[in-house]
Amino acid sequence: MTLSRKLIERLNHEGVEYDILPHNVTYTAQETAASIHTTGRQVAKPVILTDGHRYVMAVLEAPHRVDLGKFSRASEMQDPRLATEKELRDLFPDCELGAMPPFGELYGMPTWVDSHLELDEQIAFDGGSHYEVMRMKYDDFKRMAHPQVADIALA
Repeated sequence: MTLSRKLIERLNHEGVEYDILPHNVTYTAQETAASIHTTGRQVAKPVILTDGHRYVMAVLEAPHRVDLGKFSRASEMQDPRLATEKELRDLFPDCELGAMPPFGELYGMPTWVDSHLELDEQIAFDGGSHYEVMRMKYDDFKRMAHPQVADIALA
């Protein structure tokens, strides 16, 4: 599978500048950071959460994990849990499992961003495959993704 067609079309339509960085196959955001010779802080990873009724995307720096308590308080989602692999396959049919881009809106869900990402000038992220990364300015990402920003990470 290649990069998400939805994402590429949206970025091109909006005139957003981005780079595509090929790399060896990786399965974690930290491995991806190492493969493109950057820090995990500059790699954004999406985590899909659900309360059993709706889905939301939480976007964090690679070394961080989502704090479900903080997320619940910020989003007012009761009892959030991580989405299962089956749910991820159904939600992101144009992406390799675990390589979805951090744009929840493209997949019908709101996007939440951890406040630590606000400090980064650029971010890199999987765009649908485990062997290509997209890199763009954080400000462009924020303009495109329309995220809610909150402290939701367990650092």
